[in-house]
Amino acid sequence: MNPVTVLIVGAGGRGNTYSSFAEKFPDKAKVVGVAEPRDWYREDLAKRHQISLENTFTDWHEAAKRERLADAVVVATQDAMHVGPAVAFAQKGYHMLLEKPMAPDAEGCKTIVDAVLDAGILFAVGHVLRYTAYTRTLKKLVSEGRIGEVVSIEHLEPVGYWHQAHSFVRGNWRNESESSSMLLAKSCHDIDWLRHIVGKPCLRVSSFGSLKHFRREAMPEGASERCLDCDVEAECPYSAKKLYLDAAHEGRTGWPLDVLVQEVNPETITQALRDGPYGRCVYSCDNDVVDHQVVILEYEGSTTASFTMTAFNKGSGRKTRIFGTHGEIEGDSSEIKLFDFRTKEWKNIDTNAADASIVGGHGGGDFGLMGSFIDAVSSNDPSHILSGPLETLESHLTVFAAEEARKRGKVVAL
Repeated sequence: MNPVTVLIVGAGGRGNTYSSFAEKFPDKAKVVGVAEPRDWYREDLAKRHQISLENTFTDWHEAAKRERLADAVVVATQDAMHVGPAVAFAQKGYHMLLEKPMAPDAEGCKTIVDAVLDAGILFAVGHVLRYTAYTRTLKKLVSEGRIGEVVSIEHLEPVGYWHQAHSFVRGNWRNESESSSMLLAKSCHDIDWLRHIVGKPCLRVSSFGSLKHFRREAMPEGASERCLDCDVEAECPYSAKKLYLDAAHEGRTGWPLDVLVQEVNPETITQALRDGPYGRCVYSCDNDVVDHQVVILEYEGSTTASFTMTAFNKGSGRKTRIFGTHGEIEGDSSEIKLFDFRTKEWKNIDTNAADASIVGGHGGGDFGLMGSFIDAVSSNDPSHILSGPLETLESHLTVFAAEEARKRGKVVAL
């Protein structure tokens, strides 16, 4: 069987991640086109995948004007730039993997879903957490009734102090008007994941949270606008010098350093911190997204869940406790511990050893998603896709309702 051919729209971090699946599994997928306005990123991806010049585009509109040149498209543009290409390539008949979130507002999400359903294409959204061995195992335990009926869930997203500073204070997702809310950008993964585990629609939601710390009012005395010029930088946990420059001196070249510059070395990183957004003091940026948030959800059948997203931790995998009528589960995105009320015994399950053949980021979820999407296209079988249009739309609408609840101080019914 020939490999599934893929067009990559957006050759940034996520586009490169998904395209690298074809390098790891060339018998399954082949990248045959790329659309990306930035020369270096476009040319680098085209070179790695030996893409012909005629299938290399500086703008997705150019690719959309052509006759369909691939079986599938990966749309990995910035969050606010999804609707246009998603609709256009759906109308062209491309099967589609769309990076999350679908769009920064409900109208955009509905527009995409309508286009996908009208075109009858296979469609997956980048909710990679559904595709990890950990989640598959956990979902199976819950579905089999191993802890009886699920009554409530506690779920934690420990973003990490340094990740918050990088992506949501200095970075591309810092400002809601330029990207989306923190809950949508970072944690639509988690709201979607809870919906997947519970297996029932959400009925009501409330939420609380704010931008508590990363504000000018919290700026230490003697601090400067940029870390390279700051007298108190050595004592600051959010120092850009510590996060980026020290890592460059250690020889690291990957994420998050490669977000700052194309070629990573101490000299290029120093220049980026001197002139670019990632060298700014975290207390004097133009960020406005929250740094901590709690969401309370009620699902059909009276199941409840609480979700906490917070910047103020070391950063690690998500942590979850699930309480059922016959037992409870504790999980940390790798190991699952199940206590059975009937036997009064704990069972430990290490999901790291579940499948070493699928590798990649997000605990194997990146390649797990891409592999499932490619299998769906190859076999024309949508059952491989765990994050299709309608349930994804439902979880996005839950996120928007939670943000409405937070801003208006009320319980919102879906």
